[in-house]
Amino acid sequence: MSKLPKGKRFFDLSDYGRPIAKFIANALKSTSVTPIQVTWAFVIVGFIAIYMIWKEEYLLALFLLISKSILDAADGELARVKNTPSYSGRYFDSIADWILNLGIFICIGLKMEYALAISILSFVSMELQGTLYNYYYVILRNKHAGDTTSRIIESECPTAYKNESQALVNFLFKFYRLLYDPFDKLIYSLDRSAATDLKFSRILMTLVSSCGLGFQLLLIGIFLSIGLIHWIIPFFILYNVMIPFFISFRKI
Repeated sequence: MSKLPKGKRFFDLSDYGRPIAKFIANALKSTSVTPIQVTWAFVIVGFIAIYMIWKEEYLLALFLLISKSILDAADGELARVKNTPSYSGRYFDSIADWILNLGIFICIGLKMEYALAISILSFVSMELQGTLYNYYYVILRNKHAGDTTSRIIESECPTAYKNESQALVNFLFKFYRLLYDPFDKLIYSLDRSAATDLKFSRILMTLVSSCGLGFQLLLIGIFLSIGLIHWIIPFFILYNVMIPFFISFRKI
């Protein structure tokens, strides 16, 4: 887990693509390729994956979803090795994830002839679960790795880095808040004390990492590839029961 110091790392189920992402970032370090361009690459791969789901090319969809997760990690790794952190990249990455996730669930819902409301509920469930993982993970990074790019609650627009436009950061920040504020505030209200907790169990963080986007996409791909597409939407709705379990686990 490259975002945490060695003594604070945990086995992250969602971060399986990190070694390949680091390889890609190091390969691109001396090129003119930017982290934002890598983000656009995962957006394109993600939309192709949605199209493959619609065309019932499920093994190819699995490969593309894994590739998307790897590229999703690679843009951040490239920003680190090039020492070009950016708020615009951070917000654009998250906005792209939100749109792609919604597209995946709508596509699956249409294939399975679920009511649109059920597909949306499953998408909201996935986002809520992912928000819990991100909430705990950002707390750890803020405390132990000195990370200031990601914040527990995005309440104020940050000052842009010298390598990015303040106007773009302002726009993406507002867009980001529109999409993520409800999830962030709900999870924060459910476990406010986590923000001041001095210790997080590594076992807990490994369990919560099952809610990370990389692992969620991997699960979707596996369900698709073994012929269980009809279980994807119900699974994510039912997995909401783990949110109070994880919060209780942390408090205990």
